[in-house]
Amino acid sequence: MEKGVTLNFIKNSKLLRCITHIRNKMKVEIDITKTIEQNAAIYYEKAKKAKRKIQGAETAVKRAENEAKLVKPKIVKNKLKEVIVKKKKWYEKFRWFVSSEGFLCIGGRDATTNDIVVKKHMEKGDLVFHTQIIGSPFFVIKGEGKKIGKKTIEETAQATAAYSRAWKHGMTTTEVYYIKPEQVKKELGLPKGTFMIHGKREYLKPILQLAVGITKDKAIIGGPVGAMLKNAEKYLIIDQGDMKTSDMAKKIKAKLGGELEDIQSFLPPGKGRVKA
Repeated sequence: MEKGVTLNFIKNSKLLRCITHIRNKMKVEIDITKTIEQNAAIYYEKAKKAKRKIQGAETAVKRAENEAKLVKPKIVKNKLKEVIVKKKKWYEKFRWFVSSEGFLCIGGRDATTNDIVVKKHMEKGDLVFHTQIIGSPFFVIKGEGKKIGKKTIEETAQATAAYSRAWKHGMTTTEVYYIKPEQVKKELGLPKGTFMIHGKREYLKPILQLAVGITKDKAIIGGPVGAMLKNAEKYLIIDQGDMKTSDMAKKIKAKLGGELEDIQSFLPPGKGRVKA
């Protein structure tokens, strides 16, 4: 290499930067078809691009850090919806209510459940209710060793009448009788859900009227008006009318809340009217 070329090479600022780059990288590829100045220029341009990338990366990091300081961390809590499956009590498969005096009263929904109520759940000390009409539930007041009061008897008579076919016939009142368990006999040849009654019967003539209410615990209950007056936080009275069962249930739900299925389980077997 000639001396003049060497001096020019050293004095060239581009070449000085190139030397620095070479020292840092320690590995350089030279294009032998180009002059030293041309090779230096190529590496100078590469060095500038690399520097710009580094500066850009540093700027992006600082920007991200500044934005992170401004943004408040959001704590996302996974709210697990607790699905509570209500376990039904044994008597909820029947017609049922708790009287204003605190007695459990259960009745059949059909011939099969009439059989079960009488055969399985009727005990000494209870009272048994029925109407003279075909298609009547058997209702049983569970005495549990206590004296059954007059209010409970009247309320159970009303439930027996209202849940009988008398409601579907549009009747506003019907006779209901009650007897002791030992007067009820299942004799050969009797259809399912029917029994022979022996001895004296006590009669009442209640109004066909029911009520559906909601408790403080948001449970739907239903039955005779007196029982709802005692046990429900709010309730609606149901009389004879021309509203379908499904429409009555929707109207009650709109006013009280609850589930339609629960409401329908307490409604009478026919059309009616929900009092506002």
